[in-house]
Formats: sequence, structure tokens, C-alpha cells
Amino acid sequence: MANRCTVCGNPRPARRWLAVFALMAVFSASAQPAPQLAQADAEIGALLASLGQSNCQFYRNGTWHEGARAADHLKRKFEYLQRKGRITDADRFIADAATQSSLSGEAYQVRCAAKPAEPSADWLQRKLEQLRSENVDRPD
Repeated sequence: MANRCTVCGNPRPARRWLAVFALMAVFSASAQPAPQLAQADAEIGALLASLGQSNCQFYRNGTWHEGARAADHLKRKFEYLQRKGRITDADRFIADAATQSSLSGEAYQVRCAAKPAEPSADWLQRKLEQLRSENVDRPD
């Protein structure tokens, strides 16, 4: 009678609930569809390539860096957050990884040519919208 309630005699549901919770954990961990993750990876890769190939500079923790160095830094942040399961799309990447320093909390900035510096989030979001509009316009 170890699997029955000592008061009412009914079967104890603990094992069933444990199995249900285990299945819920598995399904919630894999709830993100693979195509969406692939799209996020492609968009973030394109954003980083755009920054890396630009003639823009990237301000981080008191120093201006070339675009390629900034792209490398943001790629490392992306990979870290991706391993933690925190990146669901390119917009989330911009918000969580490419807006400010994780160490100092200081906002990142981008400046290109003779234009004034702007928040990196604005620059990256504009690039992302441009990439998305190019993909919509491109025939399959």
C-alpha cells in the first residue's frame, strides 16, 4: 500500500505528476521552433557582418572601436546568451546584448563617417529593418 494514500486508499498521484512536469519541462525547453531559431541566427549573423564590414566605429566602455572588433565582441555576447537560451530573435539580441555593456551598464554607441554618434540599438534596429525588407522583396 506504499503507493496509496493512507487516509482514503486512492492511488498517490505523485509519480504521475512528476512525469507530467518532466514532459512539460522537455516541451517548454524545445517550444522555440527550429525555423525561428534559424531565422534569428541568420539575421544576427547579417547584423554582425554589417557592423563588421562598415566604416563605423563602436563606443564601448569609454573607447571607440572599429566595426570588426565590435562585431567580434557582440558575437561573443550573442554566443553566451544563446547558450543560456535567452536569444529568441534578432530584436531580443539587440535589446539584451547590443544595447549596453553588461559590466558597466554604459550604453553602446555607433558613429559613421561625419554623422553624430547614436545609440547602437537605433543603428542595429535600422539595419535589421533594412535586412528584413530586403528579404521580403527577394523572390524565393
